[in-house]
Amino acid sequence: MALPLKGIRVLDLTHVLAGPYCTQILGDLGAEIIKIERPGVGDQTRKMPPHFVGEQSAYFLALNRNKKSLTLNLKTPEGKKIFCELVKVSDVVVNNFTPGTMEKLGLAHEDLKKINPRIIWASTTGYGQTGPHRGRPSYDIIVQAMGGVMSYTGEPDSPPVRCGVPIGDLGGAVFAVIGILSALVARSETGKGRMVDVSMLDVQLALATYRAKYYFVAGTIPKPVGTAHVSNVPLRAYRTRDSYLVIEAFMEHFWKNLCQIIDMPSLADDPRFNSRANRLDHREELDKILEDAFSKKPTQEWLDLLYEANIPAGPINNLAEAFEDPQILARNMVIEIDSPHTGKLKDVGNPIKLSDVDEEVYTPPPLLGEHTDTVLQELLGYSPEKLSDLKEKGAI
Repeated sequence: MALPLKGIRVLDLTHVLAGPYCTQILGDLGAEIIKIERPGVGDQTRKMPPHFVGEQSAYFLALNRNKKSLTLNLKTPEGKKIFCELVKVSDVVVNNFTPGTMEKLGLAHEDLKKINPRIIWASTTGYGQTGPHRGRPSYDIIVQAMGGVMSYTGEPDSPPVRCGVPIGDLGGAVFAVIGILSALVARSETGKGRMVDVSMLDVQLALATYRAKYYFVAGTIPKPVGTAHVSNVPLRAYRTRDSYLVIEAFMEHFWKNLCQIIDMPSLADDPRFNSRANRLDHREELDKILEDAFSKKPTQEWLDLLYEANIPAGPINNLAEAFEDPQILARNMVIEIDSPHTGKLKDVGNPIKLSDVDEEVYTPPPLLGEHTDTVLQELLGYSPEKLSDLKEKGAI
């Protein structure tokens, strides 16, 4: 079968990280992504240091596969006209401009739905389209900070820590995908498009889940607990003889099995540790016991015992080790994309595995304006003469 979004055309006005990651996910699922960039400039991440393959930034390459690049100057009358013509034959428009920008261009949701009532207009921005902060610029670290995430990430009594992956940007991207897919489903029933408005700051609070609920119920302001958990013990990283491992053995059957493999079976019935609540109350005492136990053997020896006892556990891999894990390789999470511009390069695969899809297909990230002529000829029927004229006017 074809990928599920085959036949869906997306006009992608996004740049940097949140927007391009959103549209790359849609492209991986089969949508046709037309990345619209400023002539001669393009997405600023095309020049993002420090790593390049030829003139292609590794940062840009990570976020723009399965896309076509069309250069278009939306500030010219001709460029805006072309965009509106493309809207007529497209399904989704995605942008991550500061709110107000699309309105100034005359390309707001209210404008575009007059051109195509079926169009889905989506944005993922720092603060969303409404509210007192809507016009402020914002990036990942800003929403992590304002959303509280940095205040409870890291070790106790440490300075605020940003998540190792840009969860502000990536969370906004994933929720934008969910919103777009929901709007596509609704359109199949109503025949009308919707506006999808995702605030990266909103997403940070949505991801707080139980930490937010603990605050609402008990007034508890979250504090950093390192690799541990505020409710479940034992659940954290422990140092072994040669490195670290992590376990999650708070459920009773896991806890009893853990007591057996560390040769301390009596711990399971110790009144300090014989229930989840008691283990939580005596966390420091239990952690000292487990720290001492795990320090006596190397990581792999412990993992063999933990896996045999069916206790959730794992090593703390670096990225090189993660990409060599046989589980990762078995699920095609390391792929290779062949490009005429960069040659063959490894990339991270699509984590969404679908039945009845025989082969995942990936096209390489495009050069700036690589598909301008092709897109305008095939979708709008432009002649070579018209394309030449538009180039002279700076529209494309």
